[in-house]
Amino acid sequence: MARRTFFSFHYAADCWRASQIKNSWVTHKDRESAGFFNSVEWEEVKKKDDAAIERWIDKQLEGTSVTVVLIGSNTADRKWIQYEIKSSYKRGNGMLGIYVHNQANSKGQTATKGRNPFDDLFITQINGTRTYLSSMYQTYDWVLNDGYHNMGSWIEAAAKKAGR
Repeated sequence: MARRTFFSFHYAADCWRASQIKNSWVTHKDRESAGFFNSVEWEEVKKKDDAAIERWIDKQLEGTSVTVVLIGSNTADRKWIQYEIKSSYKRGNGMLGIYVHNQANSKGQTATKGRNPFDDLFITQINGTRTYLSSMYQTYDWVLNDGYHNMGSWIEAAAKKAGR
């Protein structure tokens, strides 16, 4: 089943890697299994105030069933990544993380592995205990877990787990 997928990533640091990963499906024989779209207008929107950025992110999330967080070296510390994850959780999207540090950038360089942004966010249960999102959402490594061949099934599994 085709899934409309939102990609969350640290634009300045990981745009090249994100582009390579998203565009890998252009030539993949099973590209329809993911069905994600590319709607990056970040350069213009980031010049606006916080409320406008939040509206833009929320608009991008409309109609999606899965959010894929592409995890680079500094992704976990980014304000808008955290907002995208929180908004995705509130709307009931399936989520997963993909570490991208082993994917070479435009200069052929890899990077250091970043922290899992799901480790920083939690929900509070009725009894007051915290459940961290990292215990709820799977993460993968694009290179080590063969994301080129497996991303579609990862997206589908996240959607089904969320009941989407």
